[in-house]
Order: sequence, then C-alpha cells, then structure tokens
Amino acid sequence: MIKSKLRGKVLKVRKKNSKKSININPRTIYSYLKKKNYNFKIIGGYYPTNYEIDDIEILNYFFKKGSTISLPKIKRKNQMEFYKWYKNDFLLINKYGIPEPENSNRVYPDILFIPLVAFDKELNRLGYGGGFYDRYIQKISKIKKIIKVGLAFSFQKLKTIPVNKHDKKLDIIITEKDII
Repeated sequence: MIKSKLRGKVLKVRKKNSKKSININPRTIYSYLKKKNYNFKIIGGYYPTNYEIDDIEILNYFFKKGSTISLPKIKRKNQMEFYKWYKNDFLLINKYGIPEPENSNRVYPDILFIPLVAFDKELNRLGYGGGFYDRYIQKISKIKKIIKVGLAFSFQKLKTIPVNKHDKKLDIIITEKDII
C-alpha cells in the first residue's frame, strides 16, 4: 500500500480513538531512558495536534528533572530547528496551524520525541509526508548523537511500513502499552 493511503487510514482510526483518554506515564519514560544512561540535558518535543500523543506532561516531567525543553519551528524549504520552550512561554501559530516557540534560543536536543502516524516492529515511522523530521535527524546526526523516541498509541502499530532511502529509523517507540 502506498504511504498516502496508509496514512489516511491510520489517521481516521487515530481520530476515532482520540475520545479515549490514553496517556503514557512520564515516569515510565524517564525511568526507561535513565536506565539506558542517555543524556537528558536537552529534550526536543512537539506541540500535539491532530490527535497525536500529548507529550506536554512528559516534557513538563523532564523539565522538573532538570532538562531544557525545546519545540520545533518550521523554516524555509521544509527545514526545522528546535528552540527552548517552557509551558508558559508564548507560542505563535505557523502556516500549518501548529504552535511554535516565539523565542530564538536554538538548541540541539539530546533526546527527540517524535509524533507518529504509524510504526512497525522494525522501528520504522510513518509521518505526515513532509519529511521534516527525516531532514532534521539527518542534519543533527552530523552535529551530535541524538536519541530518537517515537510516541504513539499502540493501535498505530502496523505489520510493516513502506520505507524509502530518506526515511530515518527510530531508536525507541513508546506506546501506552509497550516500549519497543
């Protein structure tokens, strides 16, 4: 199945299931990543839209543990950068309707939480099709080591995800039921 059709089907299921209160426990994520001995200095998150896993509580938990929190800003040519953010900081709405930090303190995350449309057991991610995260991962990987953590609902797991040469695998996928 081609990505666009697959994406449409999964997004319909996600919207339908969004009425359920499904959350991922921030302590579970923190404990798991701490056991792996990952660097928590700078966390990259996202502002949840379109029925994505709400990572704001997770970001707040990491902030309370001493991490710097950042959110992405879309730049020209489908590029993005991450900027410091705290839950009370003002956000601007970008051309896609997604809130972005107003501030200009660019950072490079050590751990990057990534929203997913779908995923498979091989840690492949199906996104929205713009390639923003794939390009960012490609770029930042030349600057520093980054741990890529996908956040999704368990029902978003598929048998296989079609991939191409531009798609970047994740290191970990966390759902409300499992850590892959």
